[in-house]
Amino acid sequence: MDNQNQQVPRRVLGALLASVSAGVVPRSGAPYIAIGRKDEIAALLSDLEQVNEGGAGMRFLVGRYGSGKSFLMQLIRGYALERDFITADCDLSPERRLYGTGGSGVATYRELMKNLASKASPDGGALPKIIARWISSLQAELVSEGYSPDSAAFENALNARVMQRLSEVEFLVGGFDFARVITAYYRAYMSGGENDREIMSACLRWLRGEFSTKTEAKGALGFSVSVIIDDDNWYDFLKLWASLVRLMGYRGLVVFIDECVNLYKIVHRVSRENNYEKILSMFNDTLQGRAPGLEIVFGGTPQFLEDSRRGLFSYEALRSRLCDSRFTPDGFKNLIGPVIRLRRLSDDELFALISRITQLYAQYYNIEPRITKEQQVAFLQTCLARAGADSMITPREMLRDYMTVLNVLMQNPEASFEDIVKTTSVAAPAANTTGNGVPDAPGADAVRKFTPDDLDF
Repeated sequence: MDNQNQQVPRRVLGALLASVSAGVVPRSGAPYIAIGRKDEIAALLSDLEQVNEGGAGMRFLVGRYGSGKSFLMQLIRGYALERDFITADCDLSPERRLYGTGGSGVATYRELMKNLASKASPDGGALPKIIARWISSLQAELVSEGYSPDSAAFENALNARVMQRLSEVEFLVGGFDFARVITAYYRAYMSGGENDREIMSACLRWLRGEFSTKTEAKGALGFSVSVIIDDDNWYDFLKLWASLVRLMGYRGLVVFIDECVNLYKIVHRVSRENNYEKILSMFNDTLQGRAPGLEIVFGGTPQFLEDSRRGLFSYEALRSRLCDSRFTPDGFKNLIGPVIRLRRLSDDELFALISRITQLYAQYYNIEPRITKEQQVAFLQTCLARAGADSMITPREMLRDYMTVLNVLMQNPEASFEDIVKTTSVAAPAANTTGNGVPDAPGADAVRKFTPDDLDF
């Protein structure tokens, strides 16, 4: 996708630059600053094709803080929406886990449902629109088959079509009650009365996992249910959604779960291993074809994955599935396996990134930034001159510093680039050290010297 001279909508551009300045991942506009990661993107898009064909998949995006895990997730999320997938995303936290008591498990499900998105509702809250589109598509099918929308036969045929489609999920765990609540929502939607709106609201609450007891659910729904969505079964209902959205005409469900390092931080060993057991269950389901139409993408740090005491590798069943093969030499990539390790962007890619940001900055503020190509190179060389930067520098810290330089130059006409860069300490990434405490990265004298002309982007 060539975004070099593309005009970005001002609303999207403002949010994009604000996100970059704050060091957070933009929820919209990510493709406009997508540099590098072509192989990783291709691997994840191939997963979407597999899901489209009724398969399932799971990926672990592993990288340091600020290396681009969350950015890549938002980028793939946008691509998935454009290809008519349903997406759901959330960040784990001490209150949101994959397994837990006291509501910490179902809290993750609720967050996923809140952020449920479709192409028509990319910002979340798409649940009512998904069901409405499905009903409209069934009505269009019947009209194309010759039914008159005003006839009793049309209504009977529509009811029969809804029942027939929903019967396909009843055999799954929780599927009977799931289909029953969807049916109740459909009937209330078609009636459209005052009381029907309350029933629709109650059905949505049940589907979002917001009832704490079956008695409470029965009082709101007007009929009894044998299960409610809770800490123990929320993942089963995620699989139900994956099956249902395919029946509704979508290509599948893609779930993004970020900040998995919060599982690594769980102090209690049994609680931590219960969460890892849930990941193992998800991994087995998706890789063995027991969750058709579902793709799950986890984002975490190398510590979360590799720590042998508290990370995923501390759980032998996961370590044996996720560790690198002894036949994978250093320096060679393997993007077909479940783990995608994000490499450090090359110097050329980092320069292309700050050049792209400069263009977007100029477009948003309608000015010509007071910084030349040579000064952009000098800024990048200053960043790379820090000890450890050749392997540890991340796009987040570099872009935050660069946005600061652009902002200061714009707001202080008397300031020069040399004054700012000379007096400002560019954020230094922590250097890796060897056993004797000496940084294992070269210093400023080892930084590659390059000019704008030798950069290909």
